[in-house]
Amino acid sequence: MKRKGTQSEKADLLKKLHYSKQMLVLPNIWDVTGAALLEETGYPAVATASAAIARAHGYQDGEKIPFELALNVIGQIVNAVEVPVTADIESGYAIDLQGLKANVRKILATGVAGINIEDSDPKTNQLLPVDLQAERIRLIRKTAEKAGVRLFINARTDVFLKPSTLTSDEKLKLAIERGCAYADAGADGIYPIFVQEESAIATLVKEFSVPVNILITKGTPELKQLENLGVARVSFGPNFQKAMLLAMKASLKQIKETFSHNAITSVY
Repeated sequence: MKRKGTQSEKADLLKKLHYSKQMLVLPNIWDVTGAALLEETGYPAVATASAAIARAHGYQDGEKIPFELALNVIGQIVNAVEVPVTADIESGYAIDLQGLKANVRKILATGVAGINIEDSDPKTNQLLPVDLQAERIRLIRKTAEKAGVRLFINARTDVFLKPSTLTSDEKLKLAIERGCAYADAGADGIYPIFVQEESAIATLVKEFSVPVNILITKGTPELKQLENLGVARVSFGPNFQKAMLLAMKASLKQIKETFSHNAITSVY
């Protein structure tokens, strides 16, 4: 498919969408069909979910899927739609800065307009030192600039995701410290994944100088509430895939139990 607009122009559009009056809603997908469906139904951008891509290919989340396979899927999605695509690249599939630099070059080659980069170490499942993560973000920014790409970097912090003895207030303080450091390092957005409390979300929006991305899970405030709080972007992560699989399972059970095809043929 011929792409409309350059990679940098799409990155500019993606950034602009984060500053729109209307909150950017991204039901994360894992294949070309889902990306095309999002575009067809009027979504202005497409976001991938690493866990969903991994599961669709028989792998667990946490950089278990081969990087080249993940790249191939992301490239297929970018080529299938004309809207900007932002890719979840987990922690970058790299053990050091040189490896991250090489991988970022490969990711840029797919044509993505943006990425999610998380601050967890997939090997230890612990938070990376904040200074190291800031350095990684600066490296990503410099690598993109050297390639002539205005990449949108969405910096994820896993403070609220990790089991911890910290209090809610301590987690909030830590998330603010990390998010501010990532924004100073060149991140375009901050993604404090798994934060749910309305007051905490409002504080994060107030404290960060860049747009805030919230994950939609059970217990998260409704979309209109989040928009009123000043949230710029919401993601569904692998939850959209989970919902689709549950719907498919229900139809499969109905066919087996009723010995009828109505569960499928009644919907089209």
